[in-house]
Amino acid sequence: MIPARRNILLIDDDPAIRQILLHILEEENYFVLAVANGVEVFTTAETTKFDLVLLDMNMPVKDGWETFEQLSSKNPLLPIILITAYPHLFSSALASGASALLEKPLDFVQLFYTIRNLLETNGRRVPDKLHGAAFDISSQPAENDRQTAKRRNQIEGR
Repeated sequence: MIPARRNILLIDDDPAIRQILLHILEEENYFVLAVANGVEVFTTAETTKFDLVLLDMNMPVKDGWETFEQLSSKNPLLPIILITAYPHLFSSALASGASALLEKPLDFVQLFYTIRNLLETNGRRVPDKLHGAAFDISSQPAENDRQTAKRRNQIEGR
């Protein structure tokens, strides 16, 4: 049985980053809807159910923290990966109940691993999320994960 395609909402104001992430996530067989800011999120979320959100923290119009708070309050079980160019947000992300925090420049292998891990463990870790605990705030790929190694080689052009 072929698993159902998972829906990812990508929120980033940089069109180049949106395009790159959209392309590589679709190659991994995710359905991705990309929006440019926090305002667009809520009109999109009204018509589509998402399994996971990738959220850039530094955006105009409505910043990432405000968007995160609104998304979390509407759907507290939705895994949200915060993406930032600013170091030292680990404590804030952990305290907020974010599912994960990744810093730019993104390590795509770590991104894929984190997404896969959050989607696979979401149902089993519901009580943690309800109590504000992070799912996998410091994801690291397993050394023997063949799919991760294969993808790393593709990205690095080997």
